[in-house]
Amino acid sequence: MEFFIEPIPTWALCYLINGDPTGLTDDEIAMIDRWYADNKVQTVTTASEAEVECHSYFSHFPAFGLPAEVTDCHVMTL
Repeated sequence: MEFFIEPIPTWALCYLINGDPTGLTDDEIAMIDRWYADNKVQTVTTASEAEVECHSYFSHFPAFGLPAEVTDCHVMTL
């Protein structure tokens, strides 16, 4: 298993962490699912306050999708 820190769009966090697709379009869900499968993601968790990575910021290069507000998250892959 490998661990990475990825800039995950904040609009996708509820779906990735809690499985809640509320407010997402079918295309957004498909994009997230494709990223998840292509990268063999096992878990996504937000960083803790102590790591000073949990604050949202704007990124031109999120893990997927168009430029957006992101939060750095720990991503575990196979």
